[in-house]
Amino acid sequence: MTWWPQHSGRWAEMAEFRMPSLGADMERGTLVEWLVHPGDTVHKGDLVAAVDTEKATIEVECFDTGIIDRLLVEPGQTVPVGTPLAVISAGAQGAPSGPAPAEPAAEKPPPPRKHKAALATPPVRKLAAQHGIDLAAVHGTGHGGAITHADVEAAIQQRTEPHLTAPAAARQRISPYARRLAAELGVDPSLVTGTGADGAVRARDVRAAAQEPTTTAPAPSVSRGSTAMRQAIAALMTKSKHEIPHYYLTSTIELSTALEWLRERNRRALVADRIVPAALLLKATALAARDVPDLNGHWINDHFEPADAVHLGVAVALHGGGLLTPSIVDAEQLPLTEIMRRLRELVSRARTAHLHSSDTTPATITVTNLGDLGVESVQGVIYPPQVALIGFGAVVHRPWAVGDLIGIRPIVTATLSGDHRATDGATGGRFLTTIDTFLQHPEEL
Repeated sequence: MTWWPQHSGRWAEMAEFRMPSLGADMERGTLVEWLVHPGDTVHKGDLVAAVDTEKATIEVECFDTGIIDRLLVEPGQTVPVGTPLAVISAGAQGAPSGPAPAEPAAEKPPPPRKHKAALATPPVRKLAAQHGIDLAAVHGTGHGGAITHADVEAAIQQRTEPHLTAPAAARQRISPYARRLAAELGVDPSLVTGTGADGAVRARDVRAAAQEPTTTAPAPSVSRGSTAMRQAIAALMTKSKHEIPHYYLTSTIELSTALEWLRERNRRALVADRIVPAALLLKATALAARDVPDLNGHWINDHFEPADAVHLGVAVALHGGGLLTPSIVDAEQLPLTEIMRRLRELVSRARTAHLHSSDTTPATITVTNLGDLGVESVQGVIYPPQVALIGFGAVVHRPWAVGDLIGIRPIVTATLSGDHRATDGATGGRFLTTIDTFLQHPEEL
């Protein structure tokens, strides 16, 4: 907050809402839409604007609480990162005129207590009204219990697509061929009604869904041109392959212990709390990044800068083509259930063009998983300025020697793409071994 003079000669505490950096490679952004108006009360975490980057349109959250005083940039304008977009006033208070306030106003009245339903900005109330959501029934997660844009979106999703948070999200019954066909036809399997045994989705269900008119899918707030996204990906990946001397290591990890532990855990858990194997792989990677910190950070100004937390980038393939990599912040500290919840939300928001600015926290290491498409191994390209990327393939059953016996066991292929400027193969080998060790002790994840 800084102090700004007002027309009355008094000083008001105000903050500038600036064009955020929504990715390591972002230099400029286009304001697409204001979600607030002058005079609106906003709280930290509220969505206040939509910003277009080269890859996606992202809804930006506010980092201050106050009243929107002025909007400085018009929709459609493209400005550099850091440009002031709006001024947020702390509210009604005053101080004697002068070069700077010596002390805050002594007679600042306490903020009036409001009914829960009133703790929502006009855009949030408008969104709720458009979808018939009763704000009195919505749990607010914003400051002081305020209802945020995300809270209303969650309520809409729970009402219209309950299967996304229930069994289908945890583990949908679908044949490998049907899943591959869905990917080819651009059909979201979670939205397909299965006609097989126990509701299993079959190929015929996917083909039928592909022929249905898309009347229920909400249109993104601003559609992305695939050309712009491809150009952005092309520029970033070309930069990566041109500047980063990659090395690749591969390890085959036996998963029978982890999957048996997961099966037993899910058997005792509520349907909404069940976890998919991908969450185990993400958590094991996050813990390995914590324990082998030379691979967790960024290469900046010709040297490696380790990160003090693990922000796990998750590569999400979009149905219409293209790729986004939102991040799970502080992934090494989160319980598995929270990893699962955030993974589900990130994928949903990325594929419906509703990513939030907090989802674009710069990742310190990235995971890509193409197992759902039947791919057995992935040798990915590092996202600069990161120095490592982990790829996981499909869980497959293969002959596996245990002692002098050979049995059929589930295995997954993990591949590390490492930056040779920051580390050598020995470090990468320790990293993969650490992932393996955690997966052999899933109760520690």
